[in-house]
Amino acid sequence: MKILILGGTVFLGRYLVESALAGGHEVTLFNRGQSNPELFAQVEKLRGERGGDLSALKGRRWDAVIDTSAYLPRVVKESAELLADCVGQYTFISSISIYAQFFPGMDETAPLATLTEEQRIEAEKIETADHTSARSLGALYAPLKAACEQVVEEAMSGRSLIIRSGLLVGPHDYSDRFTYWPHRVAQGVEVLAPGRPDRLLQFVDVRDMADWIVRMIEANRLGVFNANGPDSALTMRELLEESRRLSGSDAHFTWVSENFLMESGATPWIHLPLWVPEEWSSLKHVNFDRALKAGLTFRPLSETVRDTLTWDSSRPSETKLQAGLTREREKELLDKWRNQN
Repeated sequence: MKILILGGTVFLGRYLVESALAGGHEVTLFNRGQSNPELFAQVEKLRGERGGDLSALKGRRWDAVIDTSAYLPRVVKESAELLADCVGQYTFISSISIYAQFFPGMDETAPLATLTEEQRIEAEKIETADHTSARSLGALYAPLKAACEQVVEEAMSGRSLIIRSGLLVGPHDYSDRFTYWPHRVAQGVEVLAPGRPDRLLQFVDVRDMADWIVRMIEANRLGVFNANGPDSALTMRELLEESRRLSGSDAHFTWVSENFLMESGATPWIHLPLWVPEEWSSLKHVNFDRALKAGLTFRPLSETVRDTLTWDSSRPSETKLQAGLTREREKELLDKWRNQN
């Protein structure tokens, strides 16, 4: 197959390319050439900008396109309408964060977030997708992603595959939302652990997601899929203990209550990745049975942790993590916790 990837050099994108190439497919990348341009020398690279110059895509044909890099509906509309007559299938990478409300067991039929009039005006001020990140969009992220899905479905007339992805983890995740924990545990000594040890986690190795998406494209699967993992219960304690085992560290864990963390100003998900308060817990437990039935599979946790540790250790020693507590802030919280107990 001829597969066009919009993006293709950062995290999920790079693994989609690797998976497609391993499957014998012909891959073309379209991006600005600013992130990891040295990757994939054997792949055709078209230069342009989402929300700007799409001229390199004109007059070409592909069997499928994977859109990994769009947040703004008008930007998605431009590429989807341009490619509607040039590709057989349009895969759009969305997010499980796009639902209006969260409740345990919710599936793909749950109502999606919508833009308020105030948010719509704010969104119109954002110029291009290439200079936009999920974090910078804040509360706009969910309704904008939902609107992007609608644009794709309208432009492609029943030829779209929408992947509502959960938290992706593994090597080359520069958000450090997962990496923080193997990294911190590997450093050893006392580690602040949030909430209950038996709190369930949901995430999926980015390589498993990429391989599954390529298989879905090969099979010309269409429709909407929540995609998350793992396929069996996984707790925070298990993640931390596996990180300790694989790193060989002397880490020991002090479990600190949610109320204390919230009262002390620790921000869920940012200061302590993978942790959210109990009342937000349904955010992390979206039903993804449809993806499982469609063949989504998972590698062992040990492989994800080990490979993340290996990649993390290859980064410069002065690398500042994008998520998680500093050692100074962690010590401050641990001392305060001990003093009140």
